[in-house]
Amino acid sequence: MTQTISNWISGAVADTTSGQQLPVFNPATGVVTAQVQLSARKDVDAAVASAKAAFPAWSNLPPLRRSRILNRFLALLNEHRDDLARLITAEHGKVFTDAQGEVTRGIEIVEFACGAPQLLKTDFTDQVSTNIDNWTLRQPLGVVTGITPFNFPVMVPMWMFPVALATGNTFILKPSPIDPSPSLFIAELLKQAGLPDGVFNVVQGDKDAVNALIEHPDVQAISFVGSTPIANYIYETGARHGKRVQALGGAKNHLVVMPDADIDQVVDALIGAAYGSAGERCMAISVAVFVGEETAGKVMPKLIQRTRELKVLNGTNLDAEMGPIVTRAAHERITGYIEQGVKEGATLLVDGRGFNGEVAGEGCGDGFWLGGTLFDNVTTDMRIYKEEIFGPVLACLRVKDFAEAVELINAHEFGNGVSLYTRDGHIAREFGRRIQVGMVGINVPIPVPMAWHGFGGWKKSLFGDMHAYGEEGVRFYTKQKSIMQRWPQGTEKGAEFAMPTSK
Repeated sequence: MTQTISNWISGAVADTTSGQQLPVFNPATGVVTAQVQLSARKDVDAAVASAKAAFPAWSNLPPLRRSRILNRFLALLNEHRDDLARLITAEHGKVFTDAQGEVTRGIEIVEFACGAPQLLKTDFTDQVSTNIDNWTLRQPLGVVTGITPFNFPVMVPMWMFPVALATGNTFILKPSPIDPSPSLFIAELLKQAGLPDGVFNVVQGDKDAVNALIEHPDVQAISFVGSTPIANYIYETGARHGKRVQALGGAKNHLVVMPDADIDQVVDALIGAAYGSAGERCMAISVAVFVGEETAGKVMPKLIQRTRELKVLNGTNLDAEMGPIVTRAAHERITGYIEQGVKEGATLLVDGRGFNGEVAGEGCGDGFWLGGTLFDNVTTDMRIYKEEIFGPVLACLRVKDFAEAVELINAHEFGNGVSLYTRDGHIAREFGRRIQVGMVGINVPIPVPMAWHGFGGWKKSLFGDMHAYGEEGVRFYTKQKSIMQRWPQGTEKGAEFAMPTSK
C-alpha cells in the first residue's frame, strides 16, 4: 500500500476535499511510491484562514523570540539533513551527495533568518526639525505564500519561508506535486521547534491550488520559482489581484572560455555545471562559448571523453555523478529537444538517448534515464540554443573574440546566470561590468549567491523588483512605515498651511 501525502494546516496533517490524487514516482525505478492529494479551493481557503488567524500573535512576538524558534528549527535541520536528502533522492532522483548540498544551502538561509533582530533594525533621525524626530519601521505583510518547483524541494522553499517567518509573516507553501514529501517533513520539524500552529501551512496541489492562492483576498504576497511562462503568468495575475509578487523564471546560462583559461578547470566546470542534477537547475550551464577555434580545439576532446565517462547511476549510489530525469514527461521533452538539435544541423557528439537504465543499478530498467548529451557547432538561431531545455544537454559554439561573446549573451532573452573562465583580471572586470545577467561567476561555474546576498536574474529570468532571500528578501516580506513625532512643551496655536520644512 502506497503512502498518501496530504496538506498541513493548523499544525497537523489535513486531508484534502477534492478527492483527486497524483502518483509520486521514484525516477530511478519508475515505480509509484506514494499518492499526493490535490487541494480544492476549499482546502486553500482553510490554509489561508489558519494563517490569517495566527498572524496577529506571531507578528506581535518580539523578533528575538521568533529567532529562537528558528534557531531550534536550525538545530533540527542539522540533525535530520540526511533524512531530507534521502527524501529528495527518492522523489527527485538527484544523487545523494547533491541532495545533501541542496539541504546545506537551504540551512544557510535559515542561519541568515535567525538574525531577525538585526535584519529588522531600521533608522532614526533625531531633530529633523525643531522638537521633531523621524524614524522608520519595517512591518510584516500578513499571509504570504511560496510556490516552488520540483528541482529543489528543500532549498527553494527555504529561500522563502525562513525570511518570511523571521519578519513576522505567516506562510503557505505550495510545493511541486512531483516531490512533495520534504514539505511535510519540514512542517513537522517546525512544529517540533515550537512554531505556533497556523504560522506555517502546506497546500499540496496543481494549477487549481496556485490560482486559488493568487486570487485569495487575504494573501498579501507571492514568491515563485519555475519556468518563465508560469512566472510571467503569476506576476501579471498576482499584480492584477493586488499582490506583491516575486517570480523567478527560466534561464539559458552561458560559460565563456577565454584562450588563456586553464583547460582542465574549464572541463571540470562544464561537466559539473552542465550535468550535475541532470541539468535540472535554473543555474545549470547549458551553453559553452569558446573564444577562438584554438580554444575549442583544446577543450572539446576532453569534454567529449568526460561526457561519455559520466557515472550515471541510481542516486543512492555514492559513486553516482548524475541520476535520472525527474519524470517520464520531462524525459520525453528533453529527448525531443535532442532530436530537434539534430534536425537543425548541430553536431551531436555524445547522444544520451542510448543510455540503458539497467546499468544504473538493480531495478532501474524502467526508470527515466538519459545520459549526458553534447552538441557542437550550435548556432544562435537553433531552438536548443534559444530555449531552456532543463536537462543534461550542453550546446557548444564559437565566437571570434571577447566582444562577440558579450554581445551574444546580452542578446539572449534570459539573464539568470553566466560564467567566465580566464586568467586576465582586466577581461574579468570588464565582463562583470558589461554583461547583462543577474548572477556572474568568474572562474566559478554556478555562481549562486550566499544567503546574505540574495538570488535573482535579469530580463525574462525575473518578474518583480526584488531578489530572493538576503536583504532584498527582508524588504520583500515587509513594508516600510515612516513615523514623525513631536511632543510640544505647551499648547501651540495657529494652523500651518505651508509644506512642513526643517526651518
